[in-house]
Amino acid sequence: MRKSRLPVVLLSAFFFVLLLAGGVRLVTFAQPAARAECVLEVHSGRVLHERHSDTPLPNASTTKILTAILILDDCCLSDTVTIPAQAAGTKGSSIYLKAGETYTVEELLYGLMLRSGNDAAVALALFHSGSIGAFAQAMNEKAALLGATDSHFVNPHGLPDKRHKTTARDLARIAAYAMRNEVFRTIVGTKYYAPRGWANKNKMLSSYEGANGVKTGFTTDAGRCLVTSAVRGEMELVCVVLGCPQMYERTAELLDGAFASYTMTPLTDRKLLPPGTGVREEFFYPLRREELALIRTEYDLLQPVPEEKGAVAGTLQIFLENNLIFSQNLYIMEGK
Repeated sequence: MRKSRLPVVLLSAFFFVLLLAGGVRLVTFAQPAARAECVLEVHSGRVLHERHSDTPLPNASTTKILTAILILDDCCLSDTVTIPAQAAGTKGSSIYLKAGETYTVEELLYGLMLRSGNDAAVALALFHSGSIGAFAQAMNEKAALLGATDSHFVNPHGLPDKRHKTTARDLARIAAYAMRNEVFRTIVGTKYYAPRGWANKNKMLSSYEGANGVKTGFTTDAGRCLVTSAVRGEMELVCVVLGCPQMYERTAELLDGAFASYTMTPLTDRKLLPPGTGVREEFFYPLRREELALIRTEYDLLQPVPEEKGAVAGTLQIFLENNLIFSQNLYIMEGK
């Protein structure tokens, strides 16, 4: 069928737009900045704040976010893991596993994310891949698939290794992906895991309104690291601070600034689309008030326009200035 391009529709009365070259920063804060930091909206993937966010740095136990989601994507929670001696002897933070004991994958994930068990990380990695090297390869493949292309992981726990590094932006992308998994969300949002008596080390769950995850980390090389997720209204944010002495205070400031500066805005209102058409999933995007006039939409309708309800009517694209942020089919919402 022949397509006809309809005029561009400017949505200045409804919406607004995006990203400055070189990154976005929020207002100046009282707390010292981290070595690297990034705030990202989970569902849109938009970066709302960043500082040195593409600098590869050690990230300590925040590594376990990737370990956990890789296990969740590939393993069954009810699978039984016999603890190998290699795991039981892992140094650093521990849930005190003993060789020959049995745990379910689910139990080890709680030990991994609530108590930061390095022994749990090794047990899960060996269960998944048979060796730490093979699991690290799987971690790097998963990271690349998620767009975390400036990272390199060599172990499942984040213990010091000069080759083991990630960036604040990469880690935010990994955490955002993980937070879309309901089981992961449940685990990292749990304050106390009664079956094993494990309390969550992440103080943000109790101290920050809307906090629902994710993971703390510390080594001498990495400094204090924290990945936090928080929800207010329609907006869900992930905040990453790496090498941050006041990690809880700085994270709270960054999250407060992002929630205050941005609003999740619906950009697929049917009143602004061709009559009788719409999309199957509404699209929301975090925008500043001053960005409203920068949004524009373009759509192509098939000619002749189908009459059957549910038929594809054409395509819709939404731009933030020259950046394409949304593309989806238009459908006939009313018809025969």
